Amino acid sequence: MTGAGEDAFIAAVKPLVDAMGGEMLPPDEAGTDDVVLSWEGAAVVAVRLPQLGDSLDHILAALERRRGVPLADLDRRAKQEVVRGLEARGAFAVRHGVETVASALGVSRFTVYNYLNRDKGA
Repeated sequence: MTGAGEDAFIAAVKPLVDAMGGEMLPPDEAGTDDVVLSWEGAAVVAVRLPQLGDSLDHILAALERRRGVPLADLDRRAKQEVVRGLEARGAFAVRHGVETVASALGVSRFTVYNYLNRDKGA
């Protein structure tokens, strides 16, 4: 990880890795579950992907930063939009996903299920 082209490649993929809650490390430190990225035929950086449960926490924290307020402080319509977006990203396929989202939004699991069912009925 020393060349200028490699540094540019790392800089280009860093926002994506950060957005998904991954960790960048030297390729020689990659484990079997890590993804090694190559540039011009050479291994440049390894990406350690987060566990699914950690990804959901990371996504919720990013949503909070983007909106500038705690998710629990959003109005009902905004919370419904958050739930729709999270469903599109597969958040509810993660074990305890509904509970995690409900806690972040300051609502009950029942309310999250209602938001999900409302969208399916529309």
